[in-house]
Amino acid sequence: MVRPKKHLGQHFLTDQNIARKIVDTLSGSFPNVLEIGPGTGVLTSFLLPKYGEGLSLIEIDEESTEYLKEHFPELSERIFLADFLKTDLNQFGSDNLAIIGNFPYNISSQIFFQILDHRNIVREVVCMIQKEVAERIATPPGSKTYGILSVLLQAWYDISYCFTVGENVFNPPPKVKSAVIKLQRNNTTNLGCNPELFHQIVKQAFNQRRKTLRNGLRSRLHTDIITHEIFNKRAEQLHVKDFVFITQLIENQNTSTVS
Repeated sequence: MVRPKKHLGQHFLTDQNIARKIVDTLSGSFPNVLEIGPGTGVLTSFLLPKYGEGLSLIEIDEESTEYLKEHFPELSERIFLADFLKTDLNQFGSDNLAIIGNFPYNISSQIFFQILDHRNIVREVVCMIQKEVAERIATPPGSKTYGILSVLLQAWYDISYCFTVGENVFNPPPKVKSAVIKLQRNNTTNLGCNPELFHQIVKQAFNQRRKTLRNGLRSRLHTDIITHEIFNKRAEQLHVKDFVFITQLIENQNTSTVS
């Protein structure tokens, strides 16, 4: 049996009913499904009958991959020993890819940034993560937990908080509660602004979240827009569309300055 490795943040789910519930949260019959960090295959056993040849697994732990190849021989050609954070997801399908997994809590934010980088092919994500992070991602503006990931993910995905999972269904039990969330790609194909600048502005605004945007973004604001009333607010008060508007203002001032 595979032993959970602390340095990889492994907490193996042991409850079959919760595993089935997580798999059933996926919306439908995706042609390509990628499971991240399958460990000992508790989700895999429910995914395989549903998705068959469309299922691929990516696992960074060599011991786990050997175990999976032994117990799921039909998947042996589609079990990849690799770091998800360094993987080009296009190899798993040019579009309509679903991702599922019990994400290692210590790198869950990095996993979401990798998903954002591949948002044009990742149509849906069902994942179990730390409850606190799940709430942060799913929360609307106005909450103290609303932050950078909330805005960036909500710009491209509709997010649902599905259910909470206690500590005792894992080996070893984590010190925090977990939660399952679902991300479904929305209809946005173009934010209407430079997405890299949008990302930078969101990050800068939340890095100084106690300040008004006028102070937090002062280094980017010219005198012609700095008096706009939107800069009286703080980052946690803004919807995605407000950050898009601010990005457009800053883009336009830069354009007018160049001209």
